[in-house]
Amino acid sequence: QVQLVESGGGLVQPGGSLRLSCAASGLKYFQVGWFRQAPGQEREFVAAISRGGGNTAYADSLQGRFTISRENAKNMTYLQMNSMIPEDTAVYYCAARVASGVPATTHGLYNNWGQGTQVTVDS
Repeated sequence: QVQLVESGGGLVQPGGSLRLSCAASGLKYFQVGWFRQAPGQEREFVAAISRGGGNTAYADSLQGRFTISRENAKNMTYLQMNSMIPEDTAVYYCAARVASGVPATTHGLYNNWGQGTQVTVDS
């Protein structure tokens, strides 16, 4: 049974940092993507990483503030978020798909999803 569990969300002040974690089970050789959805908005791509960790992709709008990484020995994927702004407020989801090559950036290509973790950037 495939399970993805996000953690690490919470309230942070503008300019602060958070690190989200995604624990995966029931999958092998999978890409991981992080997506977010703010109230009243569509789910949008944030970052993705290939199954080996050698290829990453980011939304252009992030301007280098976020970093995705993974520890395959622990089946963990992380999203380090720095210099956070109120517009980063959203529910953040991790997603996985069994695939090789360049990580997908389209949420429709991922067929395994976590429940999400709330991130709020507010003073």
